[in-house]
Amino acid sequence: MILITGAAGYIGSHCALNFSENNIDDIVIFDNLSTGHIETVEKLQKINPKIKFIKGDLKNKNEISDIFRKYKIDSVIHFAALSQVGQSVVNPSLYYLNNVIGTINLLNSMVENNVLKIVFSSTAATYGEPKYTPIDENHPQNPINPYGNTKLMIEKIMDDYDLAYNLKSIRLRYFNVIGADEKARIGEWHNPETHLVPNILKSVFNNSSEFKIYGDDYDTKDGTCIRDYVDVLDLADAHRLALEYLNKNNKTDVFNLGTQGGQSVKEIFNISQDVTKQKISYKIVGKRMGDPKILLANSKKAKDILKWHPKKTVHDSIKNAFEWEKVLNDKLKASN
Repeated sequence: MILITGAAGYIGSHCALNFSENNIDDIVIFDNLSTGHIETVEKLQKINPKIKFIKGDLKNKNEISDIFRKYKIDSVIHFAALSQVGQSVVNPSLYYLNNVIGTINLLNSMVENNVLKIVFSSTAATYGEPKYTPIDENHPQNPINPYGNTKLMIEKIMDDYDLAYNLKSIRLRYFNVIGADEKARIGEWHNPETHLVPNILKSVFNNSSEFKIYGDDYDTKDGTCIRDYVDVLDLADAHRLALEYLNKNNKTDVFNLGTQGGQSVKEIFNISQDVTKQKISYKIVGKRMGDPKILLANSKKAKDILKWHPKKTVHDSIKNAFEWEKVLNDKLKASN
């Protein structure tokens, strides 16, 4: 049986869906619903009735320990974390308590119950300002915000637990995640929403004011920043492949996940306009301090070792995300 923490949230829920659709049925979801949604869990349980859901918080050691006592868990996929960079700067205490202490409680419960395999949702934020791009797994890790610090601390803790307790981990560091389930059953659902693509798509329904593009004089193809956008469905595939690799090789490792193609901010707006068939307004404002011109992932290692090959184009991702935004907009109208 697989324990997935944080599977009421965006990426975790797509991972649970991917596992279910690949005949991995015995899943326990553990989530405190602080940023996830019970409606998402109910959708997953409708697709896979074998999914068990336990509402609980990793900060409470007893609550997570109870899971291992109650269920025969053999591996863990760990998504549960707070992930807003800006919030982490304003309230770092919240992030260290939730992300680091919560993970320590999880790892201790695993060791106590002899569950020694975990796939961890890490982040490219552990790298900080890029020294070179595309970024590979050997790039120096120097986070520039508390969120990135918490993820790096967890990676280091996992190294120590490997040496001391033989707890093996796969860390997946990914870049800009976009997209949604192709059948619009689940998708990105944050409140507040801070990510570029869903906010662009939401503007179609609420006639929001102009978007800001921070700088158009970077040394790039159209002057705007370039980022590596990876589809959430491809990410879910990577987690399944990572668990298969861990089960087979019982070896700690780390993999970057991205496409290495890269789209500029203007290109994302253009693709969104093409998908929605609507004009989306934006204005150019000054650059933000610390915004690198290009951030791309070197994912060769994941492709070579995990045999992971992302299939979705950015157009695919935005199309699926737009269908999901229609569902969310209908929910909003129905509740008013």
